[in-house]
Amino acid sequence: MNVHTPRKILVVGGGPCGLVTLRNLIDRGQFEQALLVERRDDVGGVWYLEDPPLPGVPRDRPYWPSPAYPALVGNVLSEYLSFSHHPFPELPSQLHPYPTLLQTHQYLKRFAAPFLESGHILLSTEVVWVDELADGQGWNVTLRDWRSGSAGNERVETWDAVVVATAWYDFPSWPDGVPGLAEAREAGLATHAKNWKGPSGYEGKKIVVVGNANSSNDIVAQLKSVAQTPVYRSIRRQGLRRFAFLPDNRVVDVAQIACYSIDANKKLDLELLDGQILTGVDSVILGTGYKAAAAPFVRLLENEVMTPMTSSLTMPPRIPALYEHIIYSRNPSLAFIGTIMSYTPFTLADVASTFLCLVWSKHITIPNSLEGRLAGEQARIAFVEATRRQIDDPSSFVAYHILAAAEQGYAQGLKDAIRKVDSDGARKWAEALPEWEDGDWKRREGMYERKWASLEAEAAGEDQFKMDARL
Repeated sequence: MNVHTPRKILVVGGGPCGLVTLRNLIDRGQFEQALLVERRDDVGGVWYLEDPPLPGVPRDRPYWPSPAYPALVGNVLSEYLSFSHHPFPELPSQLHPYPTLLQTHQYLKRFAAPFLESGHILLSTEVVWVDELADGQGWNVTLRDWRSGSAGNERVETWDAVVVATAWYDFPSWPDGVPGLAEAREAGLATHAKNWKGPSGYEGKKIVVVGNANSSNDIVAQLKSVAQTPVYRSIRRQGLRRFAFLPDNRVVDVAQIACYSIDANKKLDLELLDGQILTGVDSVILGTGYKAAAAPFVRLLENEVMTPMTSSLTMPPRIPALYEHIIYSRNPSLAFIGTIMSYTPFTLADVASTFLCLVWSKHITIPNSLEGRLAGEQARIAFVEATRRQIDDPSSFVAYHILAAAEQGYAQGLKDAIRKVDSDGARKWAEALPEWEDGDWKRREGMYERKWASLEAEAAGEDQFKMDARL
């Protein structure tokens, strides 16, 4: 396919994926201009926890909350939160080898600092629309300025190419078709983990947390020492071992919620699928994840709509028609970074955006035919649908938008394509990027066992601990 090398590239979103994409466009692409716009007043994406608005105090800009919370500790080792040529600082504790929210945000701020100083990052600038121009001539981008004194003024700019690096955390996933859930949400008795800001306010309350993956487990771990016990964890199946959570007699697992009802005291009665009823529940917190939205601010030409090539088995919704989960197949001047969930999104965004730079600079070619560019998507859809038919109650790990074990082959394939480019620069970049070979993948998998060891050592009150020889 004849891919035009863009001169001016706009990156949307100042989280980890957008920041590393900007760095790679500047350092590895040799394009005329690369600019990142972020609607909030600081970089970091979900890792930037902004103070919430004060009640009754007027604001001159919208509030876009992060789903993070003050006591958040990550589940990925710092090695896999490190962009190439920019290692994560050594952490002070071996007992707690997983960076906190603050440590991760500070890392991202240090990474972004030179680009803020050089004017390559524009904060408090919201992307309202990205409109495709005819004949592949670029994109009109409507921007809304929320900087001090600008009062949301809008302007339209034309860019040759656009990278969307926002996909997830504005779109929480709610269970479908559960009677009474909508009313419980309306009454403020059921909320999503996106809105969790810590255990304050839950003292002595009767709480049910839905789910047993990372978010739900973190929330339960904080609630069990302040809420009424037991704290109930409503689950479909036993959790995967990678979602570490030590057994605790203050936490009781129960079946899925079949129905919500509000009692006369404005509390919840919950009927579970096994017939058990929990009465007088103060709050339900749903750790049911997020979904990829098909870029709601991107407007394509009328005859080229982003229509998902999907059936109900490949839900939740995703951004469709992407080559290698990156490049929009019908117009390669539109790209996405971070649209597919992975174990190590920082490092995957690094390799994916390097791959994108080499495609746009014509060092890596993509298939000429639309069918060829969509072949990978079709193969993944077929795999997901076949796998889900074979499992009675498949988890979300068997979904289009979650790579799971497929991350190894996908990421290593991108890395291998970069390595094959015949240029000194590409060879140096490939050398700096992480590997996903079998040994490297085994080390990645080992970080989940490390989490168990960390929790066990913490529970035992140890200051020092040694990993089991199997790690």
